[in-house]
Amino acid sequence: MGSESYWLDTAPAFTGAQLGELPRQVDVAVVGGGFTGLAAARALALKGASVVVLDAGRVIGEASGRNGGQCNTGVAQDYAGLHASLGAAKARAYYQAYESAVHTVVSLVEQEAITCDLVRNGKLKLAAKPMHYEGLARTCALIRQEVDADVELLSAEQTRAEVNSAQFHGGLLQRNGVQMHVGRFGIGLAEAAARRGAMIHEHIAVKDWKPQAGGYQVNTAKGSFHAGQVLLATGACQHGDLGWYRRRIVPVGSFVIATEVLPQVLIDQLLPQHRAYVTSRMIGNYFRLTPDNRLLFGGRARFAMSDSVSDAKSGKVLQAAMLNMFPQLAGVKIDYCWGGLVDMTSDRLPRAGQHGGVFHSMGYSGHGVQMSVHMGQVMAEVMAGNTAANPWGELDWPAIPGHFGKPWFLPFVGAYYRFQDYVH
Repeated sequence: MGSESYWLDTAPAFTGAQLGELPRQVDVAVVGGGFTGLAAARALALKGASVVVLDAGRVIGEASGRNGGQCNTGVAQDYAGLHASLGAAKARAYYQAYESAVHTVVSLVEQEAITCDLVRNGKLKLAAKPMHYEGLARTCALIRQEVDADVELLSAEQTRAEVNSAQFHGGLLQRNGVQMHVGRFGIGLAEAAARRGAMIHEHIAVKDWKPQAGGYQVNTAKGSFHAGQVLLATGACQHGDLGWYRRRIVPVGSFVIATEVLPQVLIDQLLPQHRAYVTSRMIGNYFRLTPDNRLLFGGRARFAMSDSVSDAKSGKVLQAAMLNMFPQLAGVKIDYCWGGLVDMTSDRLPRAGQHGGVFHSMGYSGHGVQMSVHMGQVMAEVMAGNTAANPWGELDWPAIPGHFGKPWFLPFVGAYYRFQDYVH
């Protein structure tokens, strides 16, 4: 069983990396070579800016290449709950931001002719309890009334025809969603950014940045240079001078397994519509088929950071959950097991804007495939002066009380969520 991400293991090599020294001066330094940073670099280069992207590891090596591969509309929270807490106008705007994000991904794939197995099959949220189905019904009615008529509530019988498991009591189908091979997409995005003129350096950690006349001195492990603007696209990164951001983001481990290639007859029996799926529990699961017919099955199996030991333990938890959901998979081999860090905010909404003159976009809270790409392009607009383009610009971002970067409280949060899943 491999411990590498399936997406990274089956993606092509990146050929556009810079091998020479860092430039002495650029218009923009982008810290982080994931989807946000690469999309921003491409968009900025298309505007004529000189751009350097710096990543402490490889491009898309962290969250962008270690996720569940779902790219859907819909906010991270229940829409009805968001509507109740923030009001109709903001809930609608945030929902539409995610809808726009899906369109951004599709447009970029088409514009740059990225080969990434993109399909439009939508997402089905599965009700794990009868009361969850009642909540999905209320959410569906509100979404249809206010923001998206193309959603549908499925009965338990209809859901069983979509997902051949006895666990679910119905589902909410949102059709505006796509799936893709996120490894191939990410490498294609990196190649496109390099082709448009962005200078992408791998394996160079940024130590810090200091204000300097006309911009910033960016200090790295391999020298310093001057940048007119800096964009932090670092997610839950644990490297560098990011203390202010670490107090506002909780790094939560998310874990994934992928089976061996499954026979087509078994796939047709289990998941005939090939959608993206997510369960309604607070500690739930997400799953989908890969382009080569593996079942990818993930979730927050354990409230812990990701490392080799934690990933392996979580893989066992996920395998047990998968077999409980689909007993038909007994005896199926697990080929991949990996983990990564989700950059979670306290309200599960992204944050983008400026702090101390430095731009940032992060905090996607487990819904980053689409929003990270979208916000990379949006931040290129913001950095060019169009601050109105930022859908998250009005959100405050207070520090999380008692949190200074190390999430000591994760086991307690996990226990609370398990209790909530038990009683609700």
